[in-house]
Amino acid sequence: MKVVIDSAIPFIKGVLEPFAQVVYLEGDAIGSADVADADALVIRTRTRCNRELLEGSKVKIIATATIGFDHIDMGYCRRAGIIVSTADGCNARGVLQWVSGVLVALARKENFEPSERTLGIVGVGNVGRLVKQYAESWGFKVVCCDPPRECREHLGFVELEELLSVSDIVTLHTPLDKATRGMINSASLKHLRCGATLINASRGEVAESHSLLRDDLTLAVDVWEGEPNIDCRVLDKAFVATPHIAGYSLQGKANATALSVSALASFFGWPLIGWYPEQVARVEPQPISWQRVVETIDNYCDVLEQSKALKNGEDFERLRNNYNYRPEYF
Repeated sequence: MKVVIDSAIPFIKGVLEPFAQVVYLEGDAIGSADVADADALVIRTRTRCNRELLEGSKVKIIATATIGFDHIDMGYCRRAGIIVSTADGCNARGVLQWVSGVLVALARKENFEPSERTLGIVGVGNVGRLVKQYAESWGFKVVCCDPPRECREHLGFVELEELLSVSDIVTLHTPLDKATRGMINSASLKHLRCGATLINASRGEVAESHSLLRDDLTLAVDVWEGEPNIDCRVLDKAFVATPHIAGYSLQGKANATALSVSALASFFGWPLIGWYPEQVARVEPQPISWQRVVETIDNYCDVLEQSKALKNGEDFERLRNNYNYRPEYF
């Protein structure tokens, strides 16, 4: 039994060794020769799981310690009989707290109270639901766009063009798929009101980089088209610019690793279902007032401070891989 694991996944070293031969490699260095005799992979977004990597291998299950799966050729995996497990929802509160940091920084910059702004949420899944819940409690007027959920549940969500036209702040929380790739582009942004702010903590390819350069647009960007080779023009323009770490909370990373371990444990019958890293304290979700967020968020997620290194030209991947995971607190 052999398992290949991305060496940047935290808390996992030593956990699977009693049950398998474990090989740790950098995610973007995992190649077909490495996985040829592997039974399982535990990866992040930097490993492209496609025919080129997997054909002819023994791989039976891929556990990605991420919420997204656009780095995995799901069609090929289905045809090859490879199970794919994601860590859906693992870092939702980490992203919520990054977005909260952006909203606080923006409120200080523009001197507004939440009741004076309309927040548009595009994608109301694990993260979007939390952003909606907390933003409404803080006094923002919230409008939402999520066509698949609206089709299923008839919640009164609006189309993207309407959301863009009525929102002062737009925050993106969609997966990356055929419907969302490039959905923020020059044509759609014609509907965006003058002076609005766009926040992207979903996937870089949801927004076309060149469309973000209009003069009146304020940007808060955590995910980038083509990363790690990001558009320096967008970087220079962005008010907040972080290296894809919005979900990099201590608990979010622990959740992702625990879900990956449990997926393999369930598949192979190992006694690790329910495992959680003992060095990480669980945090109970709780309400928090806007005033309390303003007073405390910089102690946990100071987005402007975290933007300095990237804006000063430090390497994207080095910053991301060496990020000091922040604790969640609400």
